[in-house]
Amino acid sequence: MDMPLGGGTETEPLMRGGRTEDHGAENGFTPLDRSVPRLLPHIDASVLPSLGGFGKHQKQLVLLTWIPALFIGFSQFSDYFLLAQPNGTCVQPPGANDSNWTLPSTAPPLLLWANSTLDADSALCACKEWRLELQTGLSQNVVTKWKLVCDSAWKVHIAKFSLLVGSIFGYLVMGAMADWYGRHPVLILCVLFMLVFGVSVAFSVNVTMFSTLRFFEGFCLAGLALSLYVLRIELCLPDWRFSMTMVASFLMVGGQLLMPGVAALCRNWPKRDDWQVLQIVIISPFVLMLPYVWIFPESLRWLLATQQYRRSKAMMLRIARKNQIDMTTEPNGVLTELEQELHKKPQRSCIVKMMSTRNLWKNIVVLCVNSLTGYGIHHCFARSLMDPEARPTALCHADYYTMAGIAVATCLALCPAVGLMGRRGGLLTFMIITALASLLQLGLLNLIGKYSLRHDTVLRDSLNRKFSVAFSIIGMFSSHAVSTLSIFFCAEITPTVIRGGGLGLVLASAGFGMLTAPIMELHNQKGYFLHHVIFACCTLLCIICLLLLPEPRGQPLPESLADGETFTRQTLLHPGEQHLLLSKIDRDYSRVHDTPLHLTATGDNGIES
Repeated sequence: MDMPLGGGTETEPLMRGGRTEDHGAENGFTPLDRSVPRLLPHIDASVLPSLGGFGKHQKQLVLLTWIPALFIGFSQFSDYFLLAQPNGTCVQPPGANDSNWTLPSTAPPLLLWANSTLDADSALCACKEWRLELQTGLSQNVVTKWKLVCDSAWKVHIAKFSLLVGSIFGYLVMGAMADWYGRHPVLILCVLFMLVFGVSVAFSVNVTMFSTLRFFEGFCLAGLALSLYVLRIELCLPDWRFSMTMVASFLMVGGQLLMPGVAALCRNWPKRDDWQVLQIVIISPFVLMLPYVWIFPESLRWLLATQQYRRSKAMMLRIARKNQIDMTTEPNGVLTELEQELHKKPQRSCIVKMMSTRNLWKNIVVLCVNSLTGYGIHHCFARSLMDPEARPTALCHADYYTMAGIAVATCLALCPAVGLMGRRGGLLTFMIITALASLLQLGLLNLIGKYSLRHDTVLRDSLNRKFSVAFSIIGMFSSHAVSTLSIFFCAEITPTVIRGGGLGLVLASAGFGMLTAPIMELHNQKGYFLHHVIFACCTLLCIICLLLLPEPRGQPLPESLADGETFTRQTLLHPGEQHLLLSKIDRDYSRVHDTPLHLTATGDNGIES
């Protein structure tokens, strides 16, 4: 109900789950239209409980969203093998006919183009015949296939950019399409094109074709991951949302752990290059998702939020039948109320409407900055973890499994942390840990070398290395938790009508953070320290901004823009008192000048003549 703006008594707003059901006009803000039925908008409180809650049907559908998570993990980490950098041996150096000459480890062939001004490097790149050997499970990949070394090394970075840039565009475009056309059409469309472009990558004839097809593969992979994430969230009741999401995260990390074994199985395949076989192997399991066209329904929550009540009725009856619920004896009257609303036309929304809100856009922007910072600084810690004497862009199995193990530890730690501290408390805690690890790594190590061990250089370097590794592991652990929790946080506080677009913005921001890694490699790690300093400053900014977010634990998902706008953080004041302070109240100021001071100044004695 709307707050009265003049005269009369004020009405206390109805409270639901820590959010006010109404939001009066204040500070020039025009409340959004919320002429919605009484029960149908309360999906977590009314609709789903009347259909059996988180019953057998919902659990089966959530299981179907878990299966592709393993395949998505394969595709997301395929760059570590398809574009792995080899060890180079110059079989026939310039001016020699039969001598073998092995390249020094400090100057890998992939980086020689960046330092071509040096005479030694120029001589190495002038080698007539290379022998490139991989250490990542494959005997041949894209780099060795097309000799992407020296002057052609920049093409490797373009190939790495292509998958990430395609994912960023995919999150933005497919997120908006999921809000307008539905989650199910986006899911099926992405599966079909993922198979087409993914298999086509394996038959690339040059690196240009490979990079172009990888862009579209990343685009479809992003839409697939986003639609599955949204469907999983919208199927669950509040108590199940986080646990069901974390199971999918474990499966994605499982794909990361299994990827070296899959690559080893594809080694030395007859009549095919290893990398082609690997690409086909990681794409072919998506064929199992083709039956989702018939067995996976549209999101009931999205149908109700967009007022598609005729489709909602058929789906509710189907869900009730599978959960063995008799809707004729349902006491809440949800189906009866649905019958009365069948005449209404669907009302779809787009993420652009977020700009007309005052609170919702602020929450999404804060989470975008968090995900960008989390993924960006994660690369800084990962770079510090590697052996500085190793090749700057090489990634050995130990480094790969270290990162995968840290991801597993993060998922294990998130479950109890979020259970104890909530979403906002857990996110704030991990962001503080990330900031401390970053600042200590940047500042403490220099202080140790400058004041404590200025004469013993060997002990100083050894101690610095140990501290750097320790802080890097802690920072990777906490930054991964920040990134994972920011994405989940956004899915919970963004209304159903624009959840795809809001989640797409946060995931695209995470993609920009991941994009900093190949950018640093492209510049041969120049400016790495400044890169780390900038992200360390961003963590301090994020800590302040996180205090502005609400706590969604145990709360029903917001369905409309009005629900998302009134989903605010708890304050020290009682919510009713805060509402009264912010409300506009018409008061009678007609006698404000009838004061003794004013009468004396004007010479009016206040006595009528």
